[in-house]
Amino acid sequence: MIKFSYHLNQDNIELQASNWCGLERVFINGKVVSRKFNFGLQSMHDVLLDNGKKCRFQLIADPQTSLISCRIYKQNQLVTILKQGKKQLQKSQFMIESGFVIVCVGMLSMYLLS
Repeated sequence: MIKFSYHLNQDNIELQASNWCGLERVFINGKVVSRKFNFGLQSMHDVLLDNGKKCRFQLIADPQTSLISCRIYKQNQLVTILKQGKKQLQKSQFMIESGFVIVCVGMLSMYLLS
């Protein structure tokens, strides 16, 4: 899971993107305001902030540099670009794989003990 967090005025914004199932979600102040599945190299989420202003989140994966960036626009003006590299992606994949192994071992143990 890749997460980008940003504080914009009074709003806490978080974009989460799963590198496993393709689910992307945008949270504003802890509430899901946009959700979609994406397996491509780019996606966009257009949402309204609590003050009624339009905000756009553009997620871009660069396969050459292994960087994933999140561009945040408020009223069509670029506010910031947040980036994550390959190490965060590898850490996320390791956590998913480890969780899957633990679940499988637990289920196998329960099956063998019953």
